[in-house]
Amino acid sequence: MREMIKVGLIGMGAVGERILRQFRQHEEFDIAALCDRNAGRLDKFRAELPDAAMHANYLDLLQDETIKLIYLGVPPKFHHSIAMDIIKSGKHLLCEKPLANSIEEAKEMCEAAENAGMIHAMNFPMAYSPAFKMFRNKIHNGELGKIKKVELHLQFKQWPREWQQNDWISNREQGGFIREVAPHFIHMIHDTFGELDIVHSSVEYPEDERLCETSFSTLLTLPGGIPVLFSGIAGIGQQEHLSFKVFADKGTLDMQNWSILVQSTTENSGEIIKLDEPETSLPAELLKALRGDKALLVSFKEGHQVQKVLERILLS
Repeated sequence: MREMIKVGLIGMGAVGERILRQFRQHEEFDIAALCDRNAGRLDKFRAELPDAAMHANYLDLLQDETIKLIYLGVPPKFHHSIAMDIIKSGKHLLCEKPLANSIEEAKEMCEAAENAGMIHAMNFPMAYSPAFKMFRNKIHNGELGKIKKVELHLQFKQWPREWQQNDWISNREQGGFIREVAPHFIHMIHDTFGELDIVHSSVEYPEDERLCETSFSTLLTLPGGIPVLFSGIAGIGQQEHLSFKVFADKGTLDMQNWSILVQSTTENSGEIIKLDEPETSLPAELLKALRGDKALLVSFKEGHQVQKVLERILLS
């Protein structure tokens, strides 16, 4: 029997807990340590993980040489400094999105990880989603015909969402729905169509300079000059609705709320596509990589490309 792979998790917020649950579904992983500055968050897992070390300081976790893989799920402005220490420690790294809090930080992280020869991956769960796999296949097999336009619309009843109440996700420095939600779709667009180029972006902010955006509208282009429109708004009188839609000469394809695919043609006004393929697991792909096998991982290089688009949207 192969030796279990020890994992340490830094940042045990809502998404960190979700990642923990995913790792625990695979008996090949051993959760060796958790780290969070919030003692209450660590207390939540003590009974469930009695053998796991609990740390308030991530440097203490990195001292454990038996830990081979780190999940980094702290707020974005801390990614760079902690990730660089993880890379120096020789451990493999799964990082939350966005990769960093600036293009320069993302570039340095990417170069350091590649130079270290380590396994590095981003937590972009849509890469493993049956909805996105079907979406991409329908684009690539030409079923929709010639692509005319791509639109992304992010609409939120409130931001932060009810389950995201913390001290950073609503601030301008590192929070907001552009940073938190748009990267998923930027990555999907890059993976499906090629890299985006920004033509114009307008972001609206409240008077309080500490708070994140309330709406935005961005015009972009894809290779071949295909136009792309991004828009987003929060604080409206409807439930959250996300739409990632492709317009083509033989039909349209709309990914709604992450997992629903609606395809339209001249003969029908919208048919929900049945998804039969099971979801791939990110921990399972990491396990393949750690065993030396071919794996589906979103690299820091891809994360850096997403960061470049993200920062140009915000700075325009």
